[in-house]
Amino acid sequence: MKRSFVLSGLSLLALTGCVDRKIRITSEPPGARVWLNDTEIGTTPAEADFRFYGRYDVRLEKAGYEPLWTDKKAYAPVWQYPGIDLAADLIPLRFDDTVEWHFDLEPSLETTTEPAALRNDLVERASELRERAAADRQ
Repeated sequence: MKRSFVLSGLSLLALTGCVDRKIRITSEPPGARVWLNDTEIGTTPAEADFRFYGRYDVRLEKAGYEPLWTDKKAYAPVWQYPGIDLAADLIPLRFDDTVEWHFDLEPSLETTTEPAALRNDLVERASELRERAAADRQ
């Protein structure tokens, strides 16, 4: 009797649940290279497993678009709060926690503006500053 009780208890422990944690990153436009905490995880849409909730450094780069460096926070769901997580781990179910982040990339200034237009804008601004400086001296 005692032996079957122990075997039953061990069987139940073998059936305990687990949590699959993933961060999924998408971008507009898709196809940007993604780094999560300085580790390249692929191109958008990209997915990576993670172990800990908290702040992550995110970097996206795509030719023709401004590079994006930011940080985002992965928030723990209620069933992962201390205390509750122990009970959740004993339930023989698999929990999926996917954190989704989306980023809109801005077109690079070099691809949206012709070099001649950039030069003309620069010359125009320099002329305005020269005129202001001359007016301030008088």
